[in-house]
Amino acid sequence: MKNQNNKTILDVQNLHANTQSTEILKGINLTVKPGEIHAIMGLNGSGKSTFAKVLAGHPDYTATQGNIQFEQQDLLALSPEERAQAGIFLAFQYPIEIPGVANSQFLRLAYNTIQSKRGNDELDPLEFDDFVREKMKLLEMNPDFLDRSVNEGFSGGEKKRNEILQMALLEPTLGILDETDSGLDIDALKIVAKGVNHLSNSQNAMILITHYQRLLDHIVPDYVHVMEAGRIVKTGGKELALELEKHGYDWLHDDRHNNVGVSA
Repeated sequence: MKNQNNKTILDVQNLHANTQSTEILKGINLTVKPGEIHAIMGLNGSGKSTFAKVLAGHPDYTATQGNIQFEQQDLLALSPEERAQAGIFLAFQYPIEIPGVANSQFLRLAYNTIQSKRGNDELDPLEFDDFVREKMKLLEMNPDFLDRSVNEGFSGGEKKRNEILQMALLEPTLGILDETDSGLDIDALKIVAKGVNHLSNSQNAMILITHYQRLLDHIVPDYVHVMEAGRIVKTGGKELALELEKHGYDWLHDDRHNNVGVSA
C-alpha cells in the first residue's frame, strides 16, 4: 500500500443514516489513510451514494448513529460549507446546471474561498484565468467552457471533466467520486481517470463509488469494498473487483468465505 504512516484522514464508525425516515445506512465502518484509493461497489440501492452524501453533509440525509472523524475533527458537527473548506470534495453523479453563472466566476469563487480559509492569497480574474487554463490542459478541456454557464449544455463527459477540474483547483484532502464513470464513453473515461491519477498523492485520499470494474482498470484502488443493504459486507484488494465483474454480486452469497480479500 502507498500509505506508510499511521495518520488517518477518515474514520467512520458504526454509521447509520436516514432519509425521509427510511434507514439507508445500517452500520458503516471505514478507515482511510493518506495515499490510499478506496473503491466502493454494489448494486443500485445498496447505499453507496447515500454514504457519499452523508460524508459531504447533504441536508436530505441524517446520521442517526455512529461517528465520523475527518482529520481528528467531528465531521458530523460541521456544515456542508465547513466540510468543503476542511478539505472534503464530492464529485456528483449528476452534476447540476446553473444557468446565468459563468463557469469561470463559479470556479474562481470556489477557489478563492478555499484559499482564504487556508490563509493563502486569492487570485484576481487575470491571475485565475492563467491558473485555470493550465489545469484545463490536464483534462483536455476547451478554454471556451470558462465563458459558458456552469454545466449548461455540457455533455455528460464534459460535466464530469468539469467536476474533476473543480477538484484540481480545490486540492481536497479527501476526494469522493460518486459514479463519475456513469455515462462516459471510453475516451472520456480515460481522460477523467488520468486527471484523478494526476491529483492523487501521498497527502490525500480518494473514495471511488462505482458499479463497474472498468473505472478501476484506469484508477487502481488499494482497497475494494462491497456494499449491500447499507453495510460493507466484504473488503479486499483490486482483485475483488475482477471477481465481481466475472461472477456478479450473487457470487458473494454463494461463496461468502472465498479467499478474495478479507470479509468486513
